Amino acid sequence: MKKIVIALGGNALGSTPAEQLELVRQTAKPIVDLIQEGNQVVIAHGNGPQVGMVNLGMSTAAEAGAIKSDMPFPECGAMSQGYIGYHLQNSIGNELAARGLAKDVATVVTQVLVDEADPAFQKPTKPIGAFYDKAAAEKIAAEKGYTMVEDAGRGYRQVVPSPKPVDVVEKNVIQSLIDAGHVVIAAGGGGIPVIRKDGRLLGTPAVIDKDFASAKLAELIGADMLVILTAVDRVAINWGKPEQKSLGGMSVAEAERYCGEGHFAPGSMLPKVQAAISFAKAGGTAIIASLENAAAALRGESGTHITK
Repeated sequence: MKKIVIALGGNALGSTPAEQLELVRQTAKPIVDLIQEGNQVVIAHGNGPQVGMVNLGMSTAAEAGAIKSDMPFPECGAMSQGYIGYHLQNSIGNELAARGLAKDVATVVTQVLVDEADPAFQKPTKPIGAFYDKAAAEKIAAEKGYTMVEDAGRGYRQVVPSPKPVDVVEKNVIQSLIDAGHVVIAAGGGGIPVIRKDGRLLGTPAVIDKDFASAKLAELIGADMLVILTAVDRVAINWGKPEQKSLGGMSVAEAERYCGEGHFAPGSMLPKVQAAISFAKAGGTAIIASLENAAAALRGESGTHITK
């Protein structure tokens, strides 16, 4: 039996509640395959599109006068954790029941500690929410103090800081649920970013990369494996070039060298590989694989395996 943290991408969860629920029903099947094989499973997930929808909806309601002010970003993250967590625990629970597996599924609204001095707070880079034209973006920046940047030629979006995770506040709760035999959904969207000030935890407007948060959670709970699920079966070097090569495995040293040589795109494969390196350095095995081949990846038949 292995203790496995699975990191699901937010973009794989759909752009509407109905689409997400249907996609998650399919996502539940390979996850339950791993549970049925006797593994302890913790699911983390992204929330980029979803937290953007929540943030935009609240902003629109504020502009229409339906509520008095915009919803703070940490609260938007918490809402997305509940919304996505509900769909995941509902679908995984139904799939478990359909197979006669008597296991409970729980979502933990998770706070993740970040360092107030993290340089990321001085350089926001994580795009969230809707796209705007230049005039609208400048108006929003002037009125609300947001940092707005052009995103891949598609328009302007708000960007927020993306600090590195330091600790998972609810790690002991998560560990207790795992020890009791439950399936746990945690650190959704990278967790709700909090800083520690004067002995108190305070939410801060930021987005933690879900792969880094998943790696930190996996390290803290002593997981055997971190499985980062994405759209491709294996990590490739020289992507899109004639000499493109898919990798079945990498050592930490090799992965660091490939990162340094610029083989992986920032905001796409690079953070996945960096998170895998972080967990492998802590002594575990990290796997980057496609959702449909998750079980095969655990058997060593698919995916890219990163080890110390």
